[in-house]
Amino acid sequence: MADSIALEHEASHPALQHHFENLEQQREAASLGMWVFLVTEIMFFGAMFFAYTLYRTKFPLEFASASNHLSLPLGTINTVVLILSSFTMALAVYSAQTGKRRNQVVCLALTILLGLTFLAIKAVEYHDKYVDHLIPGRLIPGRPFDASGVHLLPGAAKQHVEMFYWIYFAMTGMHAVHMIIGVGLLSVILFFAARGKYGPEYHNPVEISGLYWHFVDIIWIFLFPLLYLLGRHLEHGG
Repeated sequence: MADSIALEHEASHPALQHHFENLEQQREAASLGMWVFLVTEIMFFGAMFFAYTLYRTKFPLEFASASNHLSLPLGTINTVVLILSSFTMALAVYSAQTGKRRNQVVCLALTILLGLTFLAIKAVEYHDKYVDHLIPGRLIPGRPFDASGVHLLPGAAKQHVEMFYWIYFAMTGMHAVHMIIGVGLLSVILFFAARGKYGPEYHNPVEISGLYWHFVDIIWIFLFPLLYLLGRHLEHGG
């Protein structure tokens, strides 16, 4: 009797789409859809990681030289920022599941703020590359790529350093685009959360948005050591 009443209540829930029997079925379908999407994203980023591996193997000294020119402090700060954002995102999901509206709103706002902080720091890094003439190719009129400011390791060829920056901007640029999408998505979620749309009965949008956010954070966890740390010990002759 209680189960039938609960099902009838779910069937009348405004968030339940007509082609689902109940909210649980709708939640499972949405979660499955997000996981399928993330698998395609893994293949997308996997191709870039594969390209990085190939060229890093071919030009190890040049890649190490270019990597050493990146700002380790800024990269480290951004890593900490994203780890914190994953924590606040997890708290937002938990708050939605337990019906803590205020905590949910605060945690979502903090996650967005941390995401914007990451993007701001990345913009500073990009500006530094612009100042140092390290934008690859001739993408910036009048400012062609010039690796003369990069401290080359013994045996490294200047002409191969540019390949590192092509891959660096491709990988971090696509990651930044995903971060911007994530911030936009969470802004919409925050708007509805502030209106009390999500709670113990219906919180699936917060969950699947959290999955996306964690995925983007994990991608950076792989990018950081590959781009900023690998080969840095060679600078000191280690």
